[in-house]
Amino acid sequence: MNRAATAAESADGANIAALLADDGPVAARLDGFRARDEQREMAVAVAGAMRERGILVCEAGTGTGKTLAYLVPAFASGLKTIISTATRTLQDQLFHRDLPLVRAALGGGRDVALLKGRQNYLCLHRAERALDSPATDSARQPLLAHLLRWGEHSRTGDLEEVPELADDPGLRARVTSTTENCLGAECPSYERCFVVAARRAAVAADIVVVNHHLLFADLALRETGFAELLPSAEAIVVDEAHKIPGIASLFFGRALSGAQIGALCHDIRGVIATDASDMPALGRALARFDDSQGRLRERLQQLGRRPEWAGVRRRADVDALVGDATQAFEALLEGLELAAERSTDLAHCRDRAFALKDKWPLFEAGDATTHVRWLDTSARNFVLHETPISVAEPFAARVAASEAAWIMTSATLAVAGHFEHFTRALGLDGAREALWSSPFDYPRQSLLFLPPINAEPREERFEQELLDAALPVLAASDGRAFFLFTSYRALDAIAARLAACTDYPLLVQGSAPRSVLLERFARTPRAVLLGTATFWEGVDVRGEQLSCVIIDKLPFGVPDDPVTRARARAAREQGEDPFETLQLPDAITALKQGAGRLIRDVTDRGVLMIGDKRLRTRGYGRAFLDSLPPMPVTDDVADVEAFFAAE
Repeated sequence: MNRAATAAESADGANIAALLADDGPVAARLDGFRARDEQREMAVAVAGAMRERGILVCEAGTGTGKTLAYLVPAFASGLKTIISTATRTLQDQLFHRDLPLVRAALGGGRDVALLKGRQNYLCLHRAERALDSPATDSARQPLLAHLLRWGEHSRTGDLEEVPELADDPGLRARVTSTTENCLGAECPSYERCFVVAARRAAVAADIVVVNHHLLFADLALRETGFAELLPSAEAIVVDEAHKIPGIASLFFGRALSGAQIGALCHDIRGVIATDASDMPALGRALARFDDSQGRLRERLQQLGRRPEWAGVRRRADVDALVGDATQAFEALLEGLELAAERSTDLAHCRDRAFALKDKWPLFEAGDATTHVRWLDTSARNFVLHETPISVAEPFAARVAASEAAWIMTSATLAVAGHFEHFTRALGLDGAREALWSSPFDYPRQSLLFLPPINAEPREERFEQELLDAALPVLAASDGRAFFLFTSYRALDAIAARLAACTDYPLLVQGSAPRSVLLERFARTPRAVLLGTATFWEGVDVRGEQLSCVIIDKLPFGVPDDPVTRARARAAREQGEDPFETLQLPDAITALKQGAGRLIRDVTDRGVLMIGDKRLRTRGYGRAFLDSLPPMPVTDDVADVEAFFAAE
């Protein structure tokens, strides 16, 4: 029997639970540690799934300590384990804080590695090319020179170590690589490549920390047979797993963006300037394509936020612009083919252009049977997506092919105690399911206030009634609140009205980076932070500074979203109610995330206010309430005032 199997069989339930006991090794290393039944039960379940190479889908309420509940059995199992988190911030927290604690507590002996996406590592070759390029703005020369000097001595090449880069975010694309522009083994800086070094470390490590986008990029690439970003693993832990259906849709689909086309033109222009300046015909072909794709890009960006592509493609002006760009692109491909032998960089530009050609058919109308094509636009870009209507089959196939244990966990996976919407979306039939409620004393620590607002959320007077209801709550809490919204429009409207009628220090999303706003909130007395989706999750503010969370309305998705419409059509064709099977579970999950900002520790106290009358007047309101923690409920603001007076 191999080492991993022997270790896995020895990691039985009693041993795992003992590691997380009050007198266990973790408690000896972690100040303030208190044993929690929920944490130990989850750790035992994780260990069992790892031992059996099974699938575990589990919700662990806030305060359970789920991070230790999966890290401890991962270390004890002896299995090669990938741990995937939602964001780079959580990656860094796991790698720099949690993993060293567990490794020290359990005696070390297992190597760990942190692996991020390419865009996080300095590409020495691209930085050198940018520094030498005549097209580079002279104002950027000092920072480029600084990056290269830093790169000569950095051990990781992680650009998080270069705070100066934050002052020029546009430069990051010039000094990092993508799968399209990376030269691979032909790169003159290959032996010094930070991405290669990080991947080698991941291959050699026992436990690798990645993020969801990197994990799914690997799962998608494995299907092509071209490459594997991640080493093969025996166990895969997916934290913040509620995000997985959306991310799977992204990576199991295809996309083509104006920014991608523009970046290719930019890079070809730079390479022509240095390696093919004596080929004017190539320069003219590039200029023609750049002009035609620019006109197409400008027109598409004017067509609304998220239209279905079939309707857009039928427009005469779009049809003509796509035709012009296609002809110009074909001429550029011919020129690149002739010039490719000039240099490695020109050959790579040719290869990138032909890879783009493979995606170019996305500009056609497409077949809406299994996928939906839709356009996502902004002031600076468009992205043409082809999204699968269901990801259940491809995801389940990847899970089965991995032959690994899969542990999928979050504080917000269940809807009214059930996981069917999640397991069905991912094709996880037969997965073991488990739910551990939060150990926090919500009946004592919290209060849910449902104000007697009469307006429906869609009515114009709703915002004023919401503000009228929120003002006495903010007065009772003396600020110290998150005011969370489902739209930027509502945020801007309430922010303006609050500024006009109160003296609370207002921190409004968009006025500064999220990390800066959170730092200011933590040190500003009476502060009120106003935010949209980015503040509904992944934010951990403990203590009395955050004592109130106000949510404007139930976070239902946009009904005219093209993917939502396509999936609703598919559900109706199967005889199902799309509201019950799709929209309601997604909204409940989002509301649980927002509500979860309030109580983050055993000593926290706070009030959650939700301004949407549909919680009281619609039948589905009970499903939302049943999915929230067991908070006392009131519609009387006097109870809110009494709650804070007792503080």
